Amino acid sequence: MSPWVCRERLSVFSYKIGPATMAHYKAEQDDWLLVYLKYLLFVFNFFFWVGGAAVMAVGVWTLVEKSGYLSVLASSTFAASAYILIFAGALVMVTGFLGFCAIVREDRSCLSTYFCLLLVIFLVELVAGVLAHMYYQRLSDELKQHLTRTLAENYRQPGAADITTSVDRLQQDFKCCGSNSSADWQHSAYILSQEAEGRRVPDSCCKTVVARCGQRAHPSNIYKVEGGCVSKLEQFLADHLLLMGAVGIGVACLQKG
Repeated sequence: MSPWVCRERLSVFSYKIGPATMAHYKAEQDDWLLVYLKYLLFVFNFFFWVGGAAVMAVGVWTLVEKSGYLSVLASSTFAASAYILIFAGALVMVTGFLGFCAIVREDRSCLSTYFCLLLVIFLVELVAGVLAHMYYQRLSDELKQHLTRTLAENYRQPGAADITTSVDRLQQDFKCCGSNSSADWQHSAYILSQEAEGRRVPDSCCKTVVARCGQRAHPSNIYKVEGGCVSKLEQFLADHLLLMGAVGIGVACLQKG
């Protein structure tokens, strides 16, 4: 057999084997890329799940911490923001579990549902964060106007048991008396009524609460020099609102990215 024929057969053999080898090599590259993307998605999904748990925890913590003060707030925006965060956090955790299942099973329909839910969660958390931030901007004016009116018109009045409980807890927890000062109680319908039995401030203003202790409005007996409750409640709510807004918007942006 001539060398020319051998070279021709060798070249034909190489031509047949070459594309198959390249295809096999490309298939291996594609498999490696899919495995890499799968684990990358798994890691991101884990962080989303943790973020959802954090969002829900912040919402629950906020409601538990300030649940006794809801009745003295004129707006329900603060509570709504916390409930939205709890809902969004729970949805993130459920969605994260769905994402884990979709990744392990490599189910395309589950993955599509997973990414659609992530978009919904992004919008919900963003709304909660924006609501918290907007309410923070007008918190001070609302408290100053509404709390003073609440003390004067609603405390210890028929049908206002929740408000009375909230005000009593507010004064005891923050060690304060009145809206701006203990003098605010001089205009209260309760203090001016016979039901007050000579009290100058409610008993919840007292440093040590006993029956009719509010009859003696001395700084040694009541929270007189400590100031009113508006500034303290404002700072408390502002801290929670800023945290709620930061967590909601932050996690939403993380998911969007």
